[in-house]
Amino acid sequence: MEQPYLSIVVPVYNEESNLAPLMERLYPVVKATGRTFEILFTNDGSRDRSLEILRTLVDEYPGVKVIEFNGNFGQHMAILAAFEMSLGRIVITLDADLQNPPEEIPRLMTEIEKGYDVVGTIRQKRQDSLFRKLASRLVNITTNKMTGMKMSDYGCMLRAYHRNIIDNINRCGESTTFIPALAQTFASKPTEIEVSHAERAAGESKYSLYKLIRLNFDLMTGFSVVPLQLFALCGIITSVLSLAFAIFLLIRRFIVGAEVEGVFTLFAILFFFIGIIIMGIGIVGEYVGRIYQEVRKRPRFVVRRTYGFDE
Repeated sequence: MEQPYLSIVVPVYNEESNLAPLMERLYPVVKATGRTFEILFTNDGSRDRSLEILRTLVDEYPGVKVIEFNGNFGQHMAILAAFEMSLGRIVITLDADLQNPPEEIPRLMTEIEKGYDVVGTIRQKRQDSLFRKLASRLVNITTNKMTGMKMSDYGCMLRAYHRNIIDNINRCGESTTFIPALAQTFASKPTEIEVSHAERAAGESKYSLYKLIRLNFDLMTGFSVVPLQLFALCGIITSVLSLAFAIFLLIRRFIVGAEVEGVFTLFAILFFFIGIIIMGIGIVGEYVGRIYQEVRKRPRFVVRRTYGFDE
């Protein structure tokens, strides 16, 4: 078979209502490019009829391939599995919920063909709740400051990558990662474009508040040691202030004399410092936990079966 020029990667988890509408829009778009292509779906342990529908798509649409996971390993592992099996010179990731319009794909291809190796996207007029928008903005600002990267929208998975970037990502064996940030570390000429954003066609978001927090912890601890450095700096400042306060109390004792006033104020200060210490232990624990996950060397994901590949 001729090696495809374009690979479309779509992670799927409980998206039975969206798969047919997605293909009705996606397939004509990639065919209209006039390039050879493949569309890789990764079924990330779906509990609905997603896998059944994906298997029918393999029979109905030439170039469609399906990777079936043995369980639920997460969106980024689903994408990495497809990266390892993709063959295209240009690889584009796309969510299955139709919030990222497939019609934007030719624009991403054009940017790669101009010479860029990573094309990020910025969602315009986001159709999300106010809370999600504010949280996303906060994460974007914080992450850019901590990692030193320049990305405007970390949460949008509609992105394009040159083959060289995909090959470098495939050489990594991290058990937890954040693909847009990982690709950015390998990029020599990245760019961003604005894309439209739509409401979720059906179903509900797979990212709960806890999962979003968990993902952002992975992002910050996986690509920067700034949290540790900030905690160390905070410890130094606290020590200096504590020493200054102790000297002040000593001088005050000689001038004013012994007193018991301000006990509750001291307790409040003590509890504040204890809170900082506990927070610091948590940050250190995040890094230790990542080390623990890496040294076990367990498989990042388990593929049960593939469909549509040239076995």
